[in-house]
Amino acid sequence: MRTGDGMADGGTEAGGTVTEAGRAAAVGALAWRGGFGRLWSAAVVSRFGDALRGTALPLLAYALTDSPLLISLVTACGFLPWLFFGLLGGAVADRVDQRRAMWAVDVLRGGLMAGFALAVALDRASIALLLALSFALTTLQTLFDNAATALLPAVVSKEALAAANARLMTGQELAGRFLGGPLAPVLLALGAALPFLADAATYLVAAALVASLRTGPPAGRTATAGRTLRREIAEGIRQLWRDRVLRAVCVSVALGNVGIGALIATLVVVIKGWLGAGDSGYVVVTTGYGIGMVLGGLLAGRTIAAVGGRGRTLLLAGVLQAVTLVGLGTLRTVWLAAVLLGLFGFAGMVWNVLETTVVQQRSPAGMLGRISAAFRTVSVAGTPLGALCGGAAATAFGPNAPALLAAALLALGTAALTPVLQPPDGAPSGGGQIPPTVR
Repeated sequence: MRTGDGMADGGTEAGGTVTEAGRAAAVGALAWRGGFGRLWSAAVVSRFGDALRGTALPLLAYALTDSPLLISLVTACGFLPWLFFGLLGGAVADRVDQRRAMWAVDVLRGGLMAGFALAVALDRASIALLLALSFALTTLQTLFDNAATALLPAVVSKEALAAANARLMTGQELAGRFLGGPLAPVLLALGAALPFLADAATYLVAAALVASLRTGPPAGRTATAGRTLRREIAEGIRQLWRDRVLRAVCVSVALGNVGIGALIATLVVVIKGWLGAGDSGYVVVTTGYGIGMVLGGLLAGRTIAAVGGRGRTLLLAGVLQAVTLVGLGTLRTVWLAAVLLGLFGFAGMVWNVLETTVVQQRSPAGMLGRISAAFRTVSVAGTPLGALCGGAAATAFGPNAPALLAAALLALGTAALTPVLQPPDGAPSGGGQIPPTVR
């Protein structure tokens, strides 16, 4: 959706106020020279390439076939591997050196994309090849993304995780939505193979940046002698369920992503059918969402400080998302819809930053890959289900129904977060902070 110690800010005093030492540690850890700068650059370059491919691939599919089913299957193949291999990717990420896994995967993906670009240039591309490529790239991504989540805490301090996640996500949003996406049609006009060749190059650049990182082996890596991947996956799921904070956030994500799936799949119906907007109006509304996402990343830290705790901020972000979707489904003004989706994107980005940071801070050493994989698998599973529900709702109740359905599900997901603000029995209230992990 939006996807150790507790969630309370690292470097905080008992009352939950960030100390000057904590701020200084966070700022120092995020100096651009060094590990984080290279990791950030790799993530942004890779996201730029993903946006080129993500925009060009459906357009190429449309040129190769007039079957809506086959075109939709290209997108579906970008989700299915998470259901089949997501948990496995997390378990493998906990066993291996995450840095090496990431650059090796990127080299392999770069090779696949270069080969595909050659096929396009020689006019040998087919819809079957597109389906196979989409499935293969996402299968490799299940290992890469889980390894990346597990690697970040080895590059920056715990105090800096929220700021690091915010900068990573903001950079990726800018590179993908405002650079890669708009550039893809331009490259396609110059040559059908160019977006895919550029994507291959970004994979290789990202691989070189990650390979240049110097990190020691992750602390507490799980011993694997005599242990099966199946057993290790089960341990990760059990740990996720035992931690009441992670469990509550996971349930919230599961409910919310059904709603997000309903909205994403029918957004064009909501904007054009309900608001009566044309193509330019559609661009205005979706651009508002992108601007909100970027601002959310830039201001995530200040938002958390202003609200007074990560727990309260999660709740507020969930409530704001639900309220904006109620407005989208009841008010029929294009410019107001752009503002509402901007607020929706802002809250969603803040949520994403906090959710990722929560998982990184609360996961025991050596289990972060498996726990983050469980989150991602839940996230992907809810999206196609929501898409079906959104289509059914629009058919039965009208073009505004998906927005209202999404609002209801996001409200339910936010309600599921209430337990994480309750301190353990006998502990004083944390003023909106999420209680520490009990190990």
